Amino acid sequence: MIPLSAYGKAENIHGPIIGRVAFHGVEPSVRNDHVRVLRSSDRAADLCGYAAVLAEGYVTARELPLVHSVSVDHLGPGDVVAVDPRGHVRTLYRRASPHNSIFATDRCNSFCLMCSQPPKNVDDQWRVAEHLRLVDLIDPATTELGISGGEPALLKDGLIDIVARCKERLPQTALHILSNGRVFSYRRFAAKLGAVGHPDLMIGVPLYSDIDDRHDYVVQARGAFDETLIGLHNLGAAGVPVEIRVVVHALTWERLPQIAEFVYRNLTFASHVTFMGLEMMGFAVPNLELLWIDPWDYRDKLAEATLFFATRGVPVSVYNHQLCTVPETIWPYCRKSISDWKNEYVAACNGCEVREHCGGFFSSVANRRTSRHIQAMAADLTARTEC
Repeated sequence: MIPLSAYGKAENIHGPIIGRVAFHGVEPSVRNDHVRVLRSSDRAADLCGYAAVLAEGYVTARELPLVHSVSVDHLGPGDVVAVDPRGHVRTLYRRASPHNSIFATDRCNSFCLMCSQPPKNVDDQWRVAEHLRLVDLIDPATTELGISGGEPALLKDGLIDIVARCKERLPQTALHILSNGRVFSYRRFAAKLGAVGHPDLMIGVPLYSDIDDRHDYVVQARGAFDETLIGLHNLGAAGVPVEIRVVVHALTWERLPQIAEFVYRNLTFASHVTFMGLEMMGFAVPNLELLWIDPWDYRDKLAEATLFFATRGVPVSVYNHQLCTVPETIWPYCRKSISDWKNEYVAACNGCEVREHCGGFFSSVANRRTSRHIQAMAADLTARTEC
C-alpha cells in the first residue's frame, strides 16, 4: 500500500494548512500556495513566504509553520497536502496518480452492511472550505477526480459549490461522484446540480436489488429503494449522467440477471453499469459471514448479467474481480479499477501471464479471504487486449 499520511512534530501551526508540495524553490508571489519539502540532504534554503515547511530532519524555520522529523518519501511534486497542529500530514491529492478522490464527508443517511467507510454522526460541514481550497490547488491537467464519502449529497449546497468550482478551475477534468442517490429525491436539489452544467460529470449510484425490501435491507434504511429510484429519475431529468453500481455479494448475486433487466427497462437513461466485487473493509469485516461468497460460485450469474447489457449496447464493466475467477467471455469488460494505493496481488499471481490486465485485490481482501480458484493463468492474449 502507498501511505497517504504521516506524522511528525509540529511548530507554529495553529490550524489546518493546505498547500501544493514543492521540493525546490518557487517564485515568492506563489509561495503561499506551496508547502516546501526539505530532505535531510538539502542545503539551507530561503523558506520565507511558504504556507508551511515539511522537513525530514530538524530545521529552524523561525515563525514559519513547520512539521519536522516527518517521512516525505511518499510525496511528489505537485501533490497537495494538509498539515495540522498535531503534526499530521494528509495527502489530499497525488499528481502522478490516476486515482484521486475528494473525501466529502463522514456522514451518511444509509448504513450499508458492507460499507467500507462506516459513517459517523458528526458536523463536518467545515470540510467544504477545505475541498474548495483543494480544487484550487489541483493540477488542471488531471484527467479524472472522484468525490466520495459518506454521502456527498449531505453537504447539500456545499456539494453544488464544489462541483461549480471544479467546472471553473478544472474544466478538462472528468468528475465522478459516488452517492446513494437518496438526497436527489428532492427534485430541486437534482435540478441545482444539473444547472451547474459541468461538462463531464457522472453520478455513481448503487442499486442492490430489483426488489425494494432486499435493497433496503442491504443499505439498512427503510424506504431507500424508492428514494434512490426517484433520485435517479430526477438526475436523469436534470441532464446529469448516472452510473448504476451493483456490489456483488451473498445477498445480491442470485438476482443479478433480474437486476440487469430491471435497470434496462426502468433506467433507460443510465450511461454505464458496473458490477463490483466486495471490498473487505469497514462493516464488511464483522458482516463477512453474511456477505462472503466465492466469486467463482456466482461467475455464471455475473456473466449472464454482464452480457445482457453488452448485447444490448449498454456500456458495462466488471470491477474488483480477478480474471481467473470469471468466465473468459466477460474478460473484455473487466477493469483495473482498484486505486493504486490499495491494490495488491497475492503469491498465487506470480508468473500469471494476464496479471497486467487483471484488477488484482484490495489490500484488505488479500489479508482476509480470497477465492479458492486464484491461480496463475497461461493464456493467449490476442483476443483479450481490451481487458
